[in-house]
Amino acid sequence: MKRLTLLFFCLFTFTIIYAQQKAVTETGEEVILLNNGTWQYQNEDHWKETEIPTNTKKFEKNKKSTFLLKSKKLNVGFWLDPKTWSFRKATENPDAEYELKLKDGDLYGMVISEKVEIPLETLKSIALENGKAAAPDLKIVKEEYRTVNGLKVLLLQMHGSMQGIKVSYYGYYFSNTNGTVQFITYTAQNLLDSYKPKCDNLLNGLVEIN
Repeated sequence: MKRLTLLFFCLFTFTIIYAQQKAVTETGEEVILLNNGTWQYQNEDHWKETEIPTNTKKFEKNKKSTFLLKSKKLNVGFWLDPKTWSFRKATENPDAEYELKLKDGDLYGMVISEKVEIPLETLKSIALENGKAAAPDLKIVKEEYRTVNGLKVLLLQMHGSMQGIKVSYYGYYFSNTNGTVQFITYTAQNLLDSYKPKCDNLLNGLVEIN
């Protein structure tokens, strides 16, 4: 499984911050050039996306999540069940703070944090576009806003493939004036549905630390 784990990391080693280059078309419209060779209008009216739905349920940390893993960059933490999850400082992905692994399965997690505030809608676009650089068929199959321990987060579920291996990403994206967090779980596509309860239990441990 070590090779499969490395493939997962390779597919998800994009950062949430990237250099945006601007250009002007022959008709005078300003556009932003993306890393994957595509572009989008600077004026968002040209590329409006489907409105993201809001889940009215209130999500809270699981009672079995008794260990608080704290970010060293931002005032956020991640409550987790130490009997279910192992964790360590990130070594495979230089942009991540922590890497996590389900102790009894092929489910993985990652925490990426930056001290830059980014609107969630923009963060969604950046995550998808940069992810496509490694997996051109990567697509969002589920998205919704959630309230998790009082925080507004964006849930994204994305499917893609790399070297013929179908993978799924299921995670929370959060940003405020202190910075931005990607709290991600990932596994093979055929395993995600069975792992979703464990994913949710982990992700719902996201909290802001005062």
